[in-house]
Amino acid sequence: MQVIGKKERKLIMKKIKYTDEPIKFEIIDDIFPQPEELVLREKKKRVTIELSDKSLNFFKSFAKKENASYQGMIRRLLDLYVDRRQFIAKQNKINYPKFASA
Repeated sequence: MQVIGKKERKLIMKKIKYTDEPIKFEIIDDIFPQPEELVLREKKKRVTIELSDKSLNFFKSFAKKENASYQGMIRRLLDLYVDRRQFIAKQNKINYPKFASA
């Protein structure tokens, strides 16, 4: 049996008082994206890159463990790097050169 103090017992025994006041609410726009918008279908470009054995082995072993694509992991890492650099540049009002999409 759990022992509780007077203060806690009062809170537990306190009755909730309900009123007939109207409930105030407002309808807001749907803030969630449509399911179609959640699918990442970014344009991809095939490239050839040389990686160190250390880097390649790291991504391959982790991808195997997680049943994922090591190439997708590397792509995601690069995308995150670019996003972060662009965010920092925007915050610091740095203009990086614009590169044309190939």
